[in-house]
Amino acid sequence: MTVPADQLSALVSPDVDSTPDTIDSVALARLYGEPLFDIPQDLYIPPDALEVFLEAFEGPLDLLLYLIRKQNFNVLDIPMSEVTRQYLNYVDQIREHNLELAGEYLLMAALLIEIKSRMLLPVKKSDTGEEVEDPRAELVRRLLEYEQMKLAAQKLNELPQLGRDFERARAFMDLKTERALPEVNAEDLRLAWLDIMKRAKLNAHHHITREQLSVRDHMTHILRRLSDVRFMEFRDLFLERVQEGDPAAVVVVHFLAMLELARETLLEITQAEPYAPIYIRLSYSSQAVA
Repeated sequence: MTVPADQLSALVSPDVDSTPDTIDSVALARLYGEPLFDIPQDLYIPPDALEVFLEAFEGPLDLLLYLIRKQNFNVLDIPMSEVTRQYLNYVDQIREHNLELAGEYLLMAALLIEIKSRMLLPVKKSDTGEEVEDPRAELVRRLLEYEQMKLAAQKLNELPQLGRDFERARAFMDLKTERALPEVNAEDLRLAWLDIMKRAKLNAHHHITREQLSVRDHMTHILRRLSDVRFMEFRDLFLERVQEGDPAAVVVVHFLAMLELARETLLEITQAEPYAPIYIRLSYSSQAVA
């Protein structure tokens, strides 16, 4: 429905643009905010303003493999004449728009022409009698390797990718925790104390104290005991000392004291015959001194 201009101007304020978007027709486009109803006659469109790529090839091998697979050619038996013709047609189209991009494709085109020319020549056996290798062998090997890598890349691209197929789940939490104080009563303290005492008994160590024994004191004791008797049997000399402290330690120190006195010629130790009793007495020099 078309609204008359006088009625439309009465409905809107004078400050608002009241130019209708359409005037008895639909606007084709807007140029700088203004509706455009007719195509300008002097409109210039550059030749390269719009480019449409039906197939995207990543290199000469990709293009060559596309031509072979599209026409169901056997990779091991490539019809070089037909493939080379189609390849050169594509290269000619590239050269018209991007000469730098056509460099790699031209190198492959030269290789195809060389293989095609070698296949046209008669086959000659080598001097050793072996058959000459097929000129297409190296190209076939490169194509098969490239196809394997391309299929592997496609499988990897099909795997889910972060940011493309899914997003990493994220969650933010603002937690405030308060430390709960334990509830302790008298019974808990008693049980804890019993546990501490039990652990203390398990970790108790055995302390060994060393008794201080003096050889010089024992030497004096031996001299005093022998000063009142003429002689004394060997074992009687130790009977009294065995009862004091550690018996073994006392006997050892007492024996050392006796040997020290004998070394200083203060004691005489005699035995009449083997296995006879041993007697100890003061030497004559010590008696004289006494």
